[in-house]
Amino acid sequence: MGDNSSSNELLGVTFNQDFGCFACGTSTGFRVYNCEPFGETFRRESNEGGIAIVEMLFRCNILAIVGGGSSPRYNPNKVMIWDDHQGRCIGELTFKSQVRNVKLRRDRIVVALEHKVLVYNFADLKLVHPIDTMTNPNGLIALSASADQTVLACPGLTSGQVRIELYDVQRTKWVHNAHSSPLACMALSLNGKLLATASERGTLVRIHATQDGTRLQELRRGADPARIYSLAFSKGNQPDWLAVSSDKGTVHVFSLQPRSPATDLSSLAARQDNDNTAKNPVSPISFVSSWLPVPYFASERSFAQFKLPEATRSIVGFGPQQTTLLVVVKV
Repeated sequence: MGDNSSSNELLGVTFNQDFGCFACGTSTGFRVYNCEPFGETFRRESNEGGIAIVEMLFRCNILAIVGGGSSPRYNPNKVMIWDDHQGRCIGELTFKSQVRNVKLRRDRIVVALEHKVLVYNFADLKLVHPIDTMTNPNGLIALSASADQTVLACPGLTSGQVRIELYDVQRTKWVHNAHSSPLACMALSLNGKLLATASERGTLVRIHATQDGTRLQELRRGADPARIYSLAFSKGNQPDWLAVSSDKGTVHVFSLQPRSPATDLSSLAARQDNDNTAKNPVSPISFVSSWLPVPYFASERSFAQFKLPEATRSIVGFGPQQTTLLVVVKV
């Protein structure tokens, strides 16, 4: 999406926790859109400055916002808690360095700085868990949305390492070699049981079980390096799909294990097997992976791809129907 006004720049776009809405931070404020049916829900814009990060809490009136752009409305070192019913900020968190990202759930606020991830209690804004990370300029964090499980994933202390916090059982798990190069993107399933990660190389996406850090699946986006913009699991306790967007202008959809029974994928324009079960194709020479030290042949390819305008940044999500893919494009 874009804005025809040259004076209003789009600074950031994020889905809410269940992909029902998305929010846009602009150089004059922020806007919120409903996904299905598509339409603008509200906007809060003025000449007071820009908002770079807008994090919704499902569809409620509380949002977390961070100033940004050439003329930030708020200091980029602050997270402002906005109550849209009152039309004002009702709380703030202040830091010594720039806020890189914010994630919300009903009981927690998680803030990513360049070298730390800080977990706050939502009710009183008290710090409950500071976490040291390696350099994290993109503010990589993933937070489960389900009330049943509280799971947080963030970069560890070394390149390619992931730290997983299982707060309900008070355990920390490590994925020590999630990737051989620095992390570029990560996402949790809604229930927090699955974690998807991609590195700066952008050729492989790996699926991990958060309970023990086990690698469950390896998915190949392509052979050429790419910048991964977004990862998204489909809804449900056992997600069937993972969507991936990158700077190559293609959105890939992968089937996840265990294989699910047949679903009508006509709305995804997907390739299907003759047995009517969507599967990721594997290289026909995958048998050589047992004696070649190259994972290329064993990784699975996407079963559906969608072409976007080149050189556009996009985020992906899933609609209320399991076969509905949502793509928001910054043009």
